Amino acid sequence: MKIRKLIVLLGLLTFTSVMVNAQYNIHWRKIRHEVSFGLGSTNFLGELGGSNTSGSQFVKDFDFNASRWLIQGGYSYKLAEQWAVRGNVMFGRLYGSDTFTEEFHRNSRNLTFRAPVVDVAATIDFSILKERYGHRYDLRRIKGKRNLPNLYIYTGIAGTWFNPKAQYNDPVNGDGEWYALQPLGTEGQGVIPTREKYSKICVTIPAGFGLNYMIDRNFGIGFEYGVRFTFSDYVDDVSTTYVDPSIFSDPMAAYFSSGTADPDWAGVGAGQQRGQSDYNDAFMFLSLKVTYKLRPRAPGMPKF
Repeated sequence: MKIRKLIVLLGLLTFTSVMVNAQYNIHWRKIRHEVSFGLGSTNFLGELGGSNTSGSQFVKDFDFNASRWLIQGGYSYKLAEQWAVRGNVMFGRLYGSDTFTEEFHRNSRNLTFRAPVVDVAATIDFSILKERYGHRYDLRRIKGKRNLPNLYIYTGIAGTWFNPKAQYNDPVNGDGEWYALQPLGTEGQGVIPTREKYSKICVTIPAGFGLNYMIDRNFGIGFEYGVRFTFSDYVDDVSTTYVDPSIFSDPMAAYFSSGTADPDWAGVGAGQQRGQSDYNDAFMFLSLKVTYKLRPRAPGMPKF
């Protein structure tokens, strides 16, 4: 008799567990839509600035001093419990300066830039840890499963607009106006036949990961780290070699083509290395974000 009761009890527990898990498995269908908003910082990975070693690439070239602000917003739609597609818009500023590095050749080059950046991305997100929600009412005496965070990775495709600028150092009045560099053709673009003006819009490959924790049934908080691998080497307006400044008709183009403060340094001259064209530019970011679940209207509720 005791064995029969034990079997019945185990059966009930198993059935209850299956039903609870089934409920969690179908719950995501009711909350497919999510919007997000985030604030954070960017860090440029290219020719200008960087670490104190020559030839550093990617994360090894991280320069904390070059971090700048970032705003982003997004909308995601769940295709399945662990898969979602997302649209994301990001607006921020990139910055790089050779004054931040102690590496001799970079520091002697003495170039600085800043650039507003707008990035529009379409990504697919995969949840390594699936979101799980607790009770509708979080009462202390009600025992049950608590919320679990959503840990996800993502990749996709993006389009990025950038506009590199540099500041004129007025010898009389000090620092002056910021000039857009692309129209000037600081490496001879548009003047030398073999060098065309670069586009300020490029294709970008986004990749990264994030974590989101639901603090209630609608709102969540978390963070996201991402990298944008661009298909341009001119985000900082630096890529190939110096040109003879006499080819420029605009004195600002001649001025910004070489920023060295050391007239005796032999590293500046027509044909000398100015950038590293073997690698395209990239930038990374870290943001804190808030998410909100868009839940369907309950049956029978008014439309207003």
